[in-house]
Amino acid sequence: MPYPEPLIAPMRAELARLGVDELRTTAEVEAAVQHTPGTLLLVVNSVCGCAAGKARPGLALALGHAVRPDRIGTVFAGADLDATDRARSYFTGYAPSSPSMGLLRDGRLVWMLERRQIENRGPEEIAALLTRAFDAYCGSAADPAAPHGRA
Repeated sequence: MPYPEPLIAPMRAELARLGVDELRTTAEVEAAVQHTPGTLLLVVNSVCGCAAGKARPGLALALGHAVRPDRIGTVFAGADLDATDRARSYFTGYAPSSPSMGLLRDGRLVWMLERRQIENRGPEEIAALLTRAFDAYCGSAADPAAPHGRA
């Protein structure tokens, strides 16, 4: 059973205020992946403490960086059930976790940040990981042939 919307609305709003697109259906996830040229950061949001105290604040800090993905979308684990499953289907080779963030370039996963890499870091460290990934895979200096990376 999904989380009640009144419970998670503030957590959704936190990312929406940052300009992150909510992807609540499988069709919205598909459209974001298939119709975003360049880079798409897919964020799996969550109610857990590491999402609230680490992942979302880290993403907020990273979005102040000069180099950013072309688009950022989010699904909410425990609420957008089908959309979350579809988003995770692009994270090939990684176990489902939330929160998590996957960076896709032209629909192909190039970088991944899993919960286990989030829960033991602070927001500043997460922002640093994200901005290094943005520098490596986004913008004009990005190498489209760069190997798949982990945080």
